[in-house]
Amino acid sequence: MPNNFFIEVNCQQKNHDGERICGDVFLSERVLGEDRTIVVLSDGMGHGVKANVLATLTAKMALSFTKEHKEIHKIAEIIMNTLPVCSVRQMSYSTFTIVDIEHNGETRILEYDNPECVIMRGNERFEPGWQCVILQSEVNAGKELRYCSFTPQKEDRIIIWGDGITQSGMGSEDYPFGWGLENAQNFVSRLVKNESSISARKLSNKLVNMACSNDAYHPKDDVSAATIYFRQPRKLLICSGPPFDKENDGKLAKKFNEFDGKKVICGATTGDIISRELNLEIEDSFEFTDPDLPPISSMEGADLVTEGILTLSKATELLSKFSETSVPGKGPADLIITLILESDEIHFIVGTGINVAHQDPSLPVELEIRRTVVKRMAQILQDKFLKEVKLTFL
Repeated sequence: MPNNFFIEVNCQQKNHDGERICGDVFLSERVLGEDRTIVVLSDGMGHGVKANVLATLTAKMALSFTKEHKEIHKIAEIIMNTLPVCSVRQMSYSTFTIVDIEHNGETRILEYDNPECVIMRGNERFEPGWQCVILQSEVNAGKELRYCSFTPQKEDRIIIWGDGITQSGMGSEDYPFGWGLENAQNFVSRLVKNESSISARKLSNKLVNMACSNDAYHPKDDVSAATIYFRQPRKLLICSGPPFDKENDGKLAKKFNEFDGKKVICGATTGDIISRELNLEIEDSFEFTDPDLPPISSMEGADLVTEGILTLSKATELLSKFSETSVPGKGPADLIITLILESDEIHFIVGTGINVAHQDPSLPVELEIRRTVVKRMAQILQDKFLKEVKLTFL
């Protein structure tokens, strides 16, 4: 990626107290082939299912129109004309914030009725020069939107939120009129000043938790905060499988040894090759932290050494079901997931040699070929977690 930075995107949410579904909807997509990332947060009127339907409709339209490079007035008009009208209030209502990031250039932000987002440049607030956009059409005449564009730098952050953040605590002794935009912005500034490398996930989480604590942990609205963080990429290497040609064993070990980042070895044969080529010892442990999988091993220079295909298959399954409320366990597959979530660029080196251990007809049918498992995992990491994934087959 140009400017050598990675864009970490994360949203944390809590439902209105007593509701099973969130009335705020967050969508993000990396537009492959265009080097763009689009992020949308929409807040539907009220809370629960009805709000979720309005917000989902808004967010999906916002995402698809932005992808098509539609002009900002047009996006706003179409969304507002399409939303169904509330039978009680006789108005269609859903707020939205759209962030359109071109990886080599500008970032554009369009907001309608969400609290103004905060942009941090390092640990200082950054003012991008907001413009007021007033709609002219008959139906929406006079409605105002905020718009800005700027070129992001490394260590910039954009924090977007719904009014569940700024209005939290309303009616309480501390915040009779709600926490407020200024308090929320100052809270973000303090977090970044105290921990300059705070991740998008952690910052969003602290914001949502603070808003919930303002409401004595019984949120009076849906609470959503999303952070976009432009930073130095954190890299992870996952090696699995013996090379097709034994002559490439040295190449595999060299790539592993020279990799600048965290490293995982999945597979006993892979571990044996790397330890032999680099003249390092592998130590096995006998602590079973997951009844489905063999225990982990350890080797100097590796952050994690596990069994191969079974562990990768389970990690892929867990990732496919993973949500923001999921907490990884202590098993080998969970440890892989924890390392993946802490990383931005995931590099796979996949050996294509036939492993004799997998030719046993008594092994379960769902034991997929390594290449298939890794490709499936890579797809999930790209689509669901917006990770940069690189595959090398040996």
